[in-house]
Amino acid sequence: MSALDEPYIPASESPKELTLRVVIVGILLGILMTAANAYLGLYAGMTVSASIPAAVMSMIILRTLFSDVSILENNAVQTMASAGESLAAGVIFTVPALLVIGIWDDIQWLDTMIIALLGGLLGTMFTIALRRLFIVEEALPYPEGVACREVLVAGEEGGEGALAIVYALGIGAIYGLMVKGFKVTHHNVESAWEFLGTRIYAGMDLSIALLSVGYIVGIRIASYIFLGGVIGFGVLVPMYGLIRGWPDSPDLVTGFYSIWASEIRYVGVGAMVVGGVYTLWSMRKTIFTGLSKALVKKDNSDEVLLRTEQDLPLDKVIVVCGLLVGLTFFYYWWATSSLILALAGALFLGVVSFFFAAVAGYIAGVVGSSNSPVSGMTIATLLFTVALVWVVGDFFLGLGTEELMLATLLIAAIVASSAAIAGDVMQDLKTGHMVGATPWRQQTAEIIGVITGAVIIGPTLQLLHKAFRISKTACERNPLPDDPTCEFALFAPQAELIGAIVQGAFGGDLNIQMVMLGAIIAVALIMLKMPVMSVAIGIYLPLGLSVPIMLGGVISYFALNSAYIRIDGHLNGN
Repeated sequence: MSALDEPYIPASESPKELTLRVVIVGILLGILMTAANAYLGLYAGMTVSASIPAAVMSMIILRTLFSDVSILENNAVQTMASAGESLAAGVIFTVPALLVIGIWDDIQWLDTMIIALLGGLLGTMFTIALRRLFIVEEALPYPEGVACREVLVAGEEGGEGALAIVYALGIGAIYGLMVKGFKVTHHNVESAWEFLGTRIYAGMDLSIALLSVGYIVGIRIASYIFLGGVIGFGVLVPMYGLIRGWPDSPDLVTGFYSIWASEIRYVGVGAMVVGGVYTLWSMRKTIFTGLSKALVKKDNSDEVLLRTEQDLPLDKVIVVCGLLVGLTFFYYWWATSSLILALAGALFLGVVSFFFAAVAGYIAGVVGSSNSPVSGMTIATLLFTVALVWVVGDFFLGLGTEELMLATLLIAAIVASSAAIAGDVMQDLKTGHMVGATPWRQQTAEIIGVITGAVIIGPTLQLLHKAFRISKTACERNPLPDDPTCEFALFAPQAELIGAIVQGAFGGDLNIQMVMLGAIIAVALIMLKMPVMSVAIGIYLPLGLSVPIMLGGVISYFALNSAYIRIDGHLNGN
């Protein structure tokens, strides 16, 4: 039997777990991780799992301040911190779309908190109900949960690496302060030249955050994002300029961005739509298996459970789920002023949220939560929501276009938040299962983390919007006084995509030709067995953002390979 098959802390022992110091540190780290992931997702269109960084930071903080810290306390802290980070991923994909389509001029933090709270808690509750099935009975691997367990055990036994994290945090903070705060240098380097009747572009964003993203995701994913950037800025923009002519602009670089913003980014939209739908289709067997096992649950009511198998009472979890669906109904009624549409939306939410909670939890168990297709699930949810709102709101109730778009995004936002949190919760519960945590205590920590993330995400988005503007589209409608060209606006690719779909569905000006070109490119990528969503994000983002991600992937490749060489040499006695 492997050491991973038995909990690190046996069920017969009961060390400190959900203590006051854990709650305080977990809330503080949750605020930090939520804000950081929100910025990163809006800036680069990618979020990264915070479980392992949170585990390392938890060990640093707790062991610096206290001498009697248990591994279960560290696990509870990383659980709370990573919950807020995952919730941010679901919110930033959808809520900023209200800025994109012009319904909101600013982030409404109260609405954002309600959306995050309802979606996050609903996803958490559904996942709690599925924990024993997926983790204990099916024993799914949950690779990221296993990796986090190893980090926690290494810290418990005196593992090294914490000092490097501290140095990295310091370097990143100082660099960000110099560039973003004091603006001692440009945040990017770029130029363009005339070449054979057209133009070519080269540029790079000087961002340590993007470099870190590339290092984390590795050279494979980084190279596909970079490939998308080359397709967009290196091929499609020059071809469009050569065929249709270049716009009048003060410099060549501005001309590049003008064509990209008005035309080429819609190629990324088409590719992401096809990629999201295909990702779900390619996982249909996994989805069906997960749902089948979720719906056909074994009766273990007579089983005496150990400390390490005691979940929150299932009957109370079901009651809370019903209460959350009811609260969602009242929120929809309040936000849309339509009783019938609110009722249809709440019922739809209850069914679809459970569907995607089961899907996300099962997929995370097979391939990891970082590879769970949250964007694809969000797009699929959006398409179903558009159909629901069109039938109920337009066909039967005759609501106006703005009301239809608002209702669509409010429904989709809560479902997306639910799906985003589910995979991460299951990964955390897998980690807890292996280290010997008490499930109900860890589930309580998850709930605290979700509430923390829901409270902080609204003010964070509001602050980012006031500082940079969230999305080029929203910025062009209402630019900052000190940034009239929207040079520093956050790109928010998923929010732009969702806004474009909603506007196109209800009579907007979606660039159909470029969307269809993106769909064709996506089909070609699928035939070549390449990850469509990574390439599509690269097409949607300016090339300058893809370059540091690619550089980070290259650094990761050589760093890891040199580490493997050193390990092999050590094992061979060299």
